[in-house]
Amino acid sequence: MAPSPLLLAAFSLLFAVATPIRDITDACSSQVQAADFEHLNGTALHLPLHHPRGPCSPAAVPSDLPFSAVLTHDAARISSFAARLAKTPSSSAARPITTTSASSLYRPDSSLASVPLTPGTSFGVGNYVTRMGLGTPAKPYVMVVDTGSSLTWLQCSPCRISCHRQSGPVFDPKTSSSYSSVSCSTQQCTDLSTATLNPAACSSSDVCIYQASYGDSSFSVGYLSKDTVSFGSNSVPNFYYGCGQDNEGLFGQSAGLMGLARNKLSLLYQLAPTLGYSFSYCLPSSSSSGYLSIGSYNPGQYSYTPMVASNLDDSLYFIKLSGMTVAGKSLSVSSSEYSSLPTIIDSGTVITRLPTSVYTALSKAVAGAMKGTKRADAYSILDTCFIGQASQLRTPAVTMDFAGGASLKLKAQNLLVDVDSSTTCLAFAPARSAAIIGNTQQQSFSVVYDVKSNKIGFAAGGCK
Repeated sequence: MAPSPLLLAAFSLLFAVATPIRDITDACSSQVQAADFEHLNGTALHLPLHHPRGPCSPAAVPSDLPFSAVLTHDAARISSFAARLAKTPSSSAARPITTTSASSLYRPDSSLASVPLTPGTSFGVGNYVTRMGLGTPAKPYVMVVDTGSSLTWLQCSPCRISCHRQSGPVFDPKTSSSYSSVSCSTQQCTDLSTATLNPAACSSSDVCIYQASYGDSSFSVGYLSKDTVSFGSNSVPNFYYGCGQDNEGLFGQSAGLMGLARNKLSLLYQLAPTLGYSFSYCLPSSSSSGYLSIGSYNPGQYSYTPMVASNLDDSLYFIKLSGMTVAGKSLSVSSSEYSSLPTIIDSGTVITRLPTSVYTALSKAVAGAMKGTKRADAYSILDTCFIGQASQLRTPAVTMDFAGGASLKLKAQNLLVDVDSSTTCLAFAPARSAAIIGNTQQQSFSVVYDVKSNKIGFAAGGCK
């Protein structure tokens, strides 16, 4: 169990090269056994969460994947958020579905929505994964966990157009006695437009078709479906999800995506009648164990910040950054500059984006506090870099403060990200249209999203 971005101080393999293979194998065996204990404990569902580069990840990304690929993915995700907030088509936007292969899903209709038709960069390189059971009898599937997406989908046989390589077999609806497709006349089909930001389409046999597209030109298109979802020995019937028939882009080796955004078709909202409107997670490093928990939690361990209402996109989680300190000193910016842009907290963004003036002040303050450390050249969008690895350098105490009194006291692994074997960089960048609290800063903290009470909480030491 481990990820290092849902946070990446994060894409550094914290297992030393000298770590015996046998020790890693034994540790993974223990984690696999622990995964068997995915359960509903009282009124909470508790799942193991894995870092994409952890040795026990069931859908690991290539160990030689350069960090530049992570930044490319991150930039595409940021562009996608910007387009959503501006309510305009993203730069990756979409051409009409006109291919011959697509005709097997769609009937001719000039009003059909459009999706990108070229594979994108890796969608899964910066995301944490967990397992979800589906069907009757239930079979497990590795899913990317994403707080910025609503509709849960996974690849389905016969993959009429395209399926990417995944860990384990592709879900076959014919093997599930509880599977059914969803007709175009249902409310759930109508709700797809807010869940995916693409209008639904309809097949010639009156089956609702979803279209989920992402900022890096990756996408999934298929049939809206209903089946029993399972976690361990517990199951919930009538779960609505996408059964993907055309899944293009590199989604790691995951089977699909688990959506936890604020939308009635998200996994969170569909489980809420049983478990309640809250979830929490701890995003682990590549050498620790993490979790995703849906349902009740211990409220006393957290410091909270209110969720901020926004008409920009009511499915995302907005909060207010109120200040930052470096080595005990507040940054030399006015308080109003922290809120000059809307701020989102997101599990799938690796590098935190700050308003430009705040980022500039942070960069200057951190560099000043580390003036005895040799500087390195800029790496892509990361312009405050040092020779060495984050775990080996002495870093200043940095705190991010939020409205309501919540704070994140960042350790070296939350502040810096190792971009190669000899260079580490400040894991922040300037924002253009929205500030985003990414997963590098969240790593190792327990983070709770209490949607019913409209608040988000942070607690240190969440991963074990």
